[in-house]
Amino acid sequence: MDRYEARSILRNHLDRFRSRKRAELFELIAEPETFSVDGAAGLDYQLEFLAVWDDRTDGDLRVMGSIDDGGISAWLPMTEAFILAPDGSFVGE
Repeated sequence: MDRYEARSILRNHLDRFRSRKRAELFELIAEPETFSVDGAAGLDYQLEFLAVWDDRTDGDLRVMGSIDDGGISAWLPMTEAFILAPDGSFVGE
C-alpha cells in the first residue's frame, strides 16, 4: 500500500463526512458506508466509514474511517477519526 496516497485518500473522504449534518452521520451507526477508490499509483483501495457513540447515546459521536488495499494491509488498515459533540463542535480540535 502506498501509505502517502492512502492517507491522502482517507483524509479527503473523511473531510466529506465532517461536512455532513450530525443527523446524517447517525445513519453510519446502523449501516457503515463501504466503497472502493482507484488510486493514482494503480492500487484499488477499500474504504469503510462508521459511527459509534463515544460515551453515551446522544452524546459525542465518533466517526471512523479506514482504508486498505486488500492485501496484507487489510489485517491492519490505516485509520482516522473525528468526534462530533452534540452542539456540532469537533472534540479535541
